[in-house]
Order: sequence, then structure tokens, then C-alpha cells
Amino acid sequence: MALVFMVIFAAAIGIGFLWAAQEMVFKGRWAYFIFFLAAYLPFYITSLSVIHLASRSPDLVTVFQVIKEVTLLIALLTFLFYQKNLKDYPLRLQITDWAILAFLSLTFLYLLLPLGGASFVNKALYFKSILMPAVVYFLGRNTVFAELELKRIFRIIFVIAIAAFGVNLVESFVLNAHLQQFTGYALYNLVINDIEPSGNFGLTWTFETQAVTMRLGSFFSDPLEMASSVLMGFASGLIWYLTTKKSHHWFYLLVMACSLGSLIFSASRAAFGAFFIMIFFLALVFGLYRLIAAGFLALMSFVVYVLFFASTEFFYFVVDTITFQNTSSIGHVIEWVLALDSMFANPLGIGLATSGNFGSVTDDLRVGGENQFLIYGVQFGWLGMLLYFISLFSGMTLSLRVFYFSNDIYSARLAFVGAATKVGLLLPLFTANVEIYTYVSWVSWWMIGYSVNQYGILKKVKNETIQGVSIVSV
Repeated sequence: MALVFMVIFAAAIGIGFLWAAQEMVFKGRWAYFIFFLAAYLPFYITSLSVIHLASRSPDLVTVFQVIKEVTLLIALLTFLFYQKNLKDYPLRLQITDWAILAFLSLTFLYLLLPLGGASFVNKALYFKSILMPAVVYFLGRNTVFAELELKRIFRIIFVIAIAAFGVNLVESFVLNAHLQQFTGYALYNLVINDIEPSGNFGLTWTFETQAVTMRLGSFFSDPLEMASSVLMGFASGLIWYLTTKKSHHWFYLLVMACSLGSLIFSASRAAFGAFFIMIFFLALVFGLYRLIAAGFLALMSFVVYVLFFASTEFFYFVVDTITFQNTSSIGHVIEWVLALDSMFANPLGIGLATSGNFGSVTDDLRVGGENQFLIYGVQFGWLGMLLYFISLFSGMTLSLRVFYFSNDIYSARLAFVGAATKVGLLLPLFTANVEIYTYVSWVSWWMIGYSVNQYGILKKVKNETIQGVSIVSV
């Protein structure tokens, strides 16, 4: 059975990669890399696990591991090849571009400096993990899609959201087990990543709650990645629901319902909090103040329920979470304190590959690791954390401006989803190494890059209009 699934996964990945490659190389459609990656990345770890389980070949696993990087390399090379006059390439950099370039320059400097105890290979691997989202952003920054192509990326997001919930239902009501218990996930982690199985389900502790109930991850790498990723599905479904005819509303309601269902199955408190932050953000963007009031009433109702009607176990679960006495919450606080202590002691950072949960960070060197901002702060100092912060928030701000002012409804939708997803990820960024969740990280950074490009076009048109008016008046 494992061999059958390996053949299916390998064939699907191979066909998708070859399709994207021929579109990029022979037709000059270098931006089509995003279609392959958006469809492949949600299944990345599951496909590698199945391939390893069936073949027991680390070399074969490596081939499929590097496909995503090879796809980006082909996209970058074909972009450069099809630029007929690179010397005439317009450099109209926005604040997000400057911040990302500065952050990359800083991280590259730390790659070269003899700082920290990590080997150069581990540093290079970590630098690659930072470089790849930046390349995705750069390619998005230079992409201009037609209506049909933008529809295609949304369709992929919709299918992923619905399929993830479908697998959750099978896990919960048919298998009564995690999908990962059948895909060779634990063996893959042990052999490839040198991570011992843990927890009551033989996977990792991430797959269970403190009450030893299942936290489901569908075909994603774990429940936390799924919880972060479905936020993008919900935002996509919502913006299409709000901007299409009522006859098509049922489908977008389905996407939102599936996204919310997967969020529940993930049992991620940070993702739940992020969901309500995103709802609050959406209410502000659209001026839906009644939604804010309804949310406040729902929160008060929840408080009343916990205080007067909930079981004792649930009451103390909520209290322990809020007061950071829950085991998981305490773990976050400890990691934050360790990271902040390192940053105050070493304001310029302690070097690459010394924080976070990325594979090239060894346990003996790891400091902190459950807060994306502090992970960068530990390694690159306060300046590195600040540059990442500016990149993130300026990207969201410019995307919102595109949403408000663009006359292209599809670009406006994409800009909205990019901004809403990044806002939704703010709380998970404080409790996890979110940038290693390649699907939601890379696709949302591509959306931010695309939106910044659209912002530059809007700004150029506005300036030309102003100059034209000035000439006429003169």
C-alpha cells in the first residue's frame, strides 16, 4: 500500500514540476512557479514521509526535498533570461523592499562572520531558509497576472482548505487516528531529521492536547502548520464571499466553514486567538462595527460560560492558559525569557543557526525558539528583529492600500488576503517559528510582493496624473 501511495505522490509531484518547468523555461512564464508550490507545499512533509516509508531511501527523499528550491531557482533564472534589457530594469523600491534587502544583507553578513558555534554548513542551510521566502517575495514583486491566472491561485487555496477539512473528518470519524500514523511520519523524522518519536501517539507532542486528546494536522506537517495555513483559506473565502454575486455565496461559505472546522480540529489556542484578531481586522477594514460589537458580546458570553457553567476541568484549563500556568504556556514563557536574556546580553546577536526549530539548529546551541521575532533577535540582534518587523508591517500596510485604491478587483482581493493572512499570523508568530511553515509563509509573502508591485503601479499612475494636471494648469 505504501508503495502505491509513493507512486501516486511521486507521479503527481513530478507531473506538476515538469508542467511548471516547461511553462517557465519554454514559454517565459516564470511566475507560474507559484501554482506548483501552492499545490505542493501543503503535502510536502506527508509526501516525503510516504516516499521514505516505501523506498527507505534518504537519497530519493533528498530529490523531492530540493524540488521546491529547484523550482524557485528555475523561476529566478528564467526571469533574468527573459528580461531583454536588464540595464533598463526599473528600480522603484518601496519601504518593504528596502527592509527586506537590509534584512537579507544583515543575515548574509552573519553567514560570513565567525560568530556563534554553528558550523558553516548549518549556517548556510539556515540562511537558505531565510533566502527562499525573500526570493518568493522578489518574484511576486515582479509578477503581473491576468484575471484567469489570479483566479487559478485562489482555486488552489480553496481546494487545499476543503481537502484539509475532508481529511480531518476521515481522521476523526473513520480512522480515529492521525493520518501521520500511517504515512511513516515518525520514521521519516527519526531517520532524516534525527528526531525521536514522542507523545502518546508515537509522533510528537504537537499532535496531542494536555488532556491527551488528538490534535489533527490533516496532510500538513503538524496541527500548528495546518492551523496557520487555514487562516489564509478563511480570508480568501471571505473576500470572495463579500465581492461576488449571491448565487455563488454557498461555495465561499463552504471554504470558510471548512477552514474554521480545521481550526477546531487543530486545537491550537494561538490559532484561535489569531482567528479572532483577523476577524477584528476584517471588521475594521470593512467598517463592520456591528461585527465588532457581536464579537465583544460573544467574548462576554464565553466569560460567563466559563465562570458559571463550564466544567471544573475546562475552567482551570482556561485560567491556566490566561495566567500562563498551563504546561504549554509555561514553555512559551521560558523560551521567551531565555531569548530576551540572550538579546540583552548580546544586543548584536549570537550568530546564525542558534535559535528556532529549523533542522540545522542543533539542540546544544538553541536559545529560545518559540517566537519568530525573538528567534531573529537572538541570532541577528535587535536590528535584525526590527528589520523583520518593518518588512512585515510595511508589507501589510502597502497591501491594504492596494486593496482600498486598486480598480482591479482580483489584485485587490489578493492584496486583502495577503494583508489579512499576515495579520492573522501575528499571534502564532509569538508562539511558533511560523516562517518554517512553507505553504502559508511562502504564498503569503508572494502575495505581499505582488501587492507591493501593484502599489508601485498605483503610485506611478498617481504621480503621472498629478504631473499632467500641473502641466495643463501651467
